[in-house]
Amino acid sequence: MPIIKSAVKRMKQTIKRRERNAGTKRDVKNATKAFLEKPTAAGLSAAQSEIDTAVKKNLISKNTAARRKANLAKVAKEAGVKLETGKKAPAKKAPAKKTAAKKPVAKKTTTKAAAAKKPAAKKAPAKKPAAKKTTKK
Repeated sequence: MPIIKSAVKRMKQTIKRRERNAGTKRDVKNATKAFLEKPTAAGLSAAQSEIDTAVKKNLISKNTAARRKANLAKVAKEAGVKLETGKKAPAKKAPAKKTAAKKPVAKKTTTKAAAAKKPAAKKAPAKKPAAKKTTKK
């Protein structure tokens, strides 16, 4: 057991983080196993979502997540699972009511404010000296 206060605090923080990380990793494993047992579109979506959550929390790297998701997609394709798209069919919109268009009101500025808003003139960039040409003999 640590004796120094900062080491005691660090140990407590480590225990909390380890439990939190283990829970997230457990969720990834459970979702993946559930999908592999019975491949469905909802199961695939849940497993990929858990993997993305683990990446967001820096528990697994992006490449590891990409590899795992690719393997899940491969299993889904072999099982003939139809992937659901995120977009739904657009609902029919009611025709918009026409309203009288308002004319834009011109803003009045004072001369001091207008002078302060003008950008300063930009200087032309300085030219670099030409590189010396070397001749090979």
